[in-house]
Amino acid sequence: MKLKEALDKKDFVVTAELQAPLDEGVGNLVEGLKKVRGRVDGFAVTEVEVDGVVGDSIKTCETLKDNRFEAIYQTTTREKNRLQLQRDLVAAHEAGVENLLVFTEDYRITGDSLQEMMFFHVDAGKIQSVLSHLREGRGVEGEKLAAPADFLLGSGVESSWGKNVPELELKEMEQMTQIGAGYFLTTPVFDVDRFSKFIQRVDTFGVPVIAEVLILRTAGMARFLNRHIRSGLVPEWIIEKLNRAPDKEKASIELFADTIKALREVCQGVHIITLGGEEKLSKYLDAAKLK
Repeated sequence: MKLKEALDKKDFVVTAELQAPLDEGVGNLVEGLKKVRGRVDGFAVTEVEVDGVVGDSIKTCETLKDNRFEAIYQTTTREKNRLQLQRDLVAAHEAGVENLLVFTEDYRITGDSLQEMMFFHVDAGKIQSVLSHLREGRGVEGEKLAAPADFLLGSGVESSWGKNVPELELKEMEQMTQIGAGYFLTTPVFDVDRFSKFIQRVDTFGVPVIAEVLILRTAGMARFLNRHIRSGLVPEWIIEKLNRAPDKEKASIELFADTIKALREVCQGVHIITLGGEEKLSKYLDAAKLK
C-alpha cells in the first residue's frame, strides 16, 4: 500500500528513517529490511555526508522502490537554493520516488533567535515556489521540463512546546497546509502528555501528524543526545531506567512499546529512528504490535 493510501484510510502508519550508504552497501541494506517488508509504510532516506563522502539518497530510494519498499526522499531547505532543490526533486521524480519530506538541518535549539529554537523549521516559501513550478512541468526559471512532477509532501514541525506553540510556527504550518502538505512529522516524542497538548493546539489544520520516536538502546546513547542534540531531550527517568536495567534490550523495547501504545490514542502514526539498529527493528515492531 502507498503511504498516501494509508494516510487517506486513516491507518496508524509506520515509517522509519534510513541513512543512504556511503559505499556500495545499498544491496545489504535492502536485504536487511526484508524481514519488515509490509510492516513499514515508508522509509525516509536521509542525505548524509561524512568526510566529504556523500551517500546517494536518490539512488537508495530508487533501489528501495525496485525492491517493493515505499521510499521517501528526505531533503532540506536551509542550505539549498531553488535551483538545487529543483535539480534534486526532478532527479527523485525520475527515479520513481513519490514521497517527499522536507525540513532544515538546524539542530541548535537553545539560542535566542527563532531560527535556533525551531530545528524543524521549513522554508515554506522556497519549497512552495519549486513545487508549484514542478507541478506545472516548468523549472523555476521558466524552462519546460520533460514532465510535471508531484509528491506526497511531508513537513517537519517542532512539537516540544506543548500547547504553547509560537504563532509563527502555527502560521508556517498553515502555509505548508496550503501548499499541500499530506502530513506533519514531529520532533522526537518522549513526553506523550505534552505532545497531546501540542496536538490539541494544532488539530484544526486537519493534516495527519506522525510522531517521531527514537529507539534508545542504552543510557549512554540517551546522554549523547542530551549533550550533542539538545539538553533535556531525553528525560532523566528514561536514562535511569536504561542505566539500571539488567537487560538493556528488554528495557529499550519496553520503553518503545509503551510510547507507541500511548501515541496510538493521540496521532496517526510514528516515524521510527533506529539510530543504527535497523537489524533489530522487527523486535520493536513486534513488541509494539505494529502491523
